[in-house]
Amino acid sequence: MSERSSGRQIPVVVLAGFLGSGKTTLLNHLLHRSGGSRIGAIVNDFGAVEIDAMAVAGALGDSTVSLGNGCLCCAVDASELDEYLERLARPSAGIDVIVIEASGLAEPQELVRMVLASELPDIVYGGLVEVVDAAEFDETRSAHPGIDRHLALADLVVVNKTDRVDDPGPVLKTVGDLVDRAAVVPATHARVDPEFLFDCRPSEERVGQLSFDDLHRDDREHGHHTHLHAGYDSLSFVSERPLDPRRLIAFLDSRPQGLYRIKGYVDFGPYDARNRYAVHAVGRFLRFYPEPWPAGAGRATQLVLIGTGLDTGALRGELEGCVSDGAPPADEAGMWGVLRYVQEAEDPAA
Repeated sequence: MSERSSGRQIPVVVLAGFLGSGKTTLLNHLLHRSGGSRIGAIVNDFGAVEIDAMAVAGALGDSTVSLGNGCLCCAVDASELDEYLERLARPSAGIDVIVIEASGLAEPQELVRMVLASELPDIVYGGLVEVVDAAEFDETRSAHPGIDRHLALADLVVVNKTDRVDDPGPVLKTVGDLVDRAAVVPATHARVDPEFLFDCRPSEERVGQLSFDDLHRDDREHGHHTHLHAGYDSLSFVSERPLDPRRLIAFLDSRPQGLYRIKGYVDFGPYDARNRYAVHAVGRFLRFYPEPWPAGAGRATQLVLIGTGLDTGALRGELEGCVSDGAPPADEAGMWGVLRYVQEAEDPAA
């Protein structure tokens, strides 16, 4: 018998990349630097001996599902994937984030499609992370031109093994030219700051994958050993005045390359006085989740933006431009753009 939904969103991150690029190394790194978050994993080896699953099983214990002898994108359909996700998402498991490590021969587009097709209420798409081997990139790309298509779909690209090339600049530039607004992060030994992907300090009050209070703290609180210098920028934005839904949607629809994640709560004021809207954006994926204002909670918009190469000053200015000036009065059509991104759109006035 399945357990009752917990009512919280568990991000599902698809981890892809060609054979030997460093996917399992990255997953193991995340496991050992999770900061208290509990990670569930679906590990898909291509072959009967599940080497990758064995490599992570010690860290995950019963929080791993291993699938051998074939690519996940070919071996199961969306409903079957839901069975594995449901096992990891049950409230008693206490999972905070799920990582699907694809085989090196998988089609990431199909895996993303299956996650987006999930009918589980606790599951939300957490992005496609593509791992690239900087030392083998040119040769791999020549032999497997489909990698260009994979990079174009990615929300985050980790250019791994930069220590094995004399100058990683050309690879980083080529990857940057191939991606579609994705964040590109150089790495050695797949060491990427986990906060790029999920909240490392779970708390009762979450902002999706990311605790607003945690990211709002000064980075000086963290020692040099904590940060992996993944080269990401973060911006915290707070407004005690409501945001105009049309202006915010225009901002979100035109967000710049490198802006990987947006998390937080939005107050639309008179457009929907009953609800605040949790916003979850990763890469090009965007969802709003209306929920009643907590009793006694102050009404304010709180947002955190994370990415690489961001002009945080310009982004702050654009967000400030989304603040409502109070006129003209709210109209029914004003929320239409927001409701396009609500999974089950309801009339906010109902």
